[in-house]
Amino acid sequence: MERTFVMIKPDGVQRGLVGSILQRIEVKGLKIVAMKMSTLPLNVAREHYAEHAKKPFFKDLVGFITSGPSVPMVVEGKDAISEVRKLNGATNPTAAQPGTIRGDFGLDMGRNVIHGSDSPESAAREIALHFDEVELSGYTRIDEAWLYE
Repeated sequence: MERTFVMIKPDGVQRGLVGSILQRIEVKGLKIVAMKMSTLPLNVAREHYAEHAKKPFFKDLVGFITSGPSVPMVVEGKDAISEVRKLNGATNPTAAQPGTIRGDFGLDMGRNVIHGSDSPESAAREIALHFDEVELSGYTRIDEAWLYE
């Protein structure tokens, strides 16, 4: 099983989309092994988006992600990284397919509702940045026998 980092961004929280997004993740068969609601501290936001530090939109990106509460989580399942990215849809909501989270809920590139790790390396880094190991819950969902061969 693979783990990935997912974050419902402040626009998703403010718009009351947390439940709808969580439902899509769980209905897909993915397991939430850690989750909390918090407003990201500035230093965590800067580290989270460190690869964009030299880009002109970095300041606005950090300002947005720290503007209100978000819901960071760790999601587990077979091919969790690619499955979450498919559920999320294209980064730019105007290019995202209907039926994806961004395609259905996103309206603007800077307000695209959700973040998901793009690689195993990013997932490991982002999980460690947002969660302590003791916050991750290992458990077996009752339906796992019906999800995987």
